[in-house]
Amino acid sequence: MTNPKSPLVDRYGQEAGHLQDGTGYSQLLPILSRGSCRSFKTDEVDANLVQLLCAAALASPTKSDLQQRDIIVIRNPGLKSEIAELMSEQSWIAEIPCLLVFCGNNRRQRRLHQLRNRPFENDHLDAFFNAAVDAGVALSAFVLAAEAVGLGCCPISAIRNDADRVSDLLGLPQHVFPVAGLALGYPASNRPTVSPRLPLDVTVHTDRYNEDGIDDEIDRYDARRNGLLPYKNQRGENRFGTSDSYGWSEDKARQYAQQERQGFGTFIRDKGFDLS
Repeated sequence: MTNPKSPLVDRYGQEAGHLQDGTGYSQLLPILSRGSCRSFKTDEVDANLVQLLCAAALASPTKSDLQQRDIIVIRNPGLKSEIAELMSEQSWIAEIPCLLVFCGNNRRQRRLHQLRNRPFENDHLDAFFNAAVDAGVALSAFVLAAEAVGLGCCPISAIRNDADRVSDLLGLPQHVFPVAGLALGYPASNRPTVSPRLPLDVTVHTDRYNEDGIDDEIDRYDARRNGLLPYKNQRGENRFGTSDSYGWSEDKARQYAQQERQGFGTFIRDKGFDLS
């Protein structure tokens, strides 16, 4: 059971505990204590509130003020069911009150070049990358805004598993593509689970990248995480068997030992992007 009074320690380990005595801790506590929500009340989320949250999300930073992201709010129950069916391995998705899809949009930028009769000289990987990052920034801002008003959220990357079908269902034109879905609603429980993260010494660097001692740090993280939030199931048991010390590193290694979204690059190229 995690301790809600020490989210820094639960999240990053004992070494981060001293940070809760520093400036800004109390203001940042809601963010430090946050957790993804996969169980919602049946209450609908007011449409005006959703629009306000979209406004907050799209006020977030955007590369060079290009504004290459869109949010699609799924209101049609039949459409939501069709999209949820594509992600049926995650059964909780079918019960979410509100579903949004965050998209990268390089189409408007290209339209500006047509309108102003200017050549588009950046038709390469960066055009896709900028739009994808813009959508990710907006997604993160939406999550923080939604949680600030008492809603729960969970990003859904599985929406890219069938990117072609999602694109057809949403009517996405060339150079517009889904980045992630987002489940939104009022949490069934007021206490989110704090998911332990790698220690800050592993992921925060000063001046230069450093991975000295990374293997030992991963082992310690596995042990700490298992003490707080052990995995209920082991991924790919038929192929990999079971492990008495199953932890984060084994789970992630098993996850990427199986092909996932191998057609996404083809989908993006078919959307008109040159990824060279």
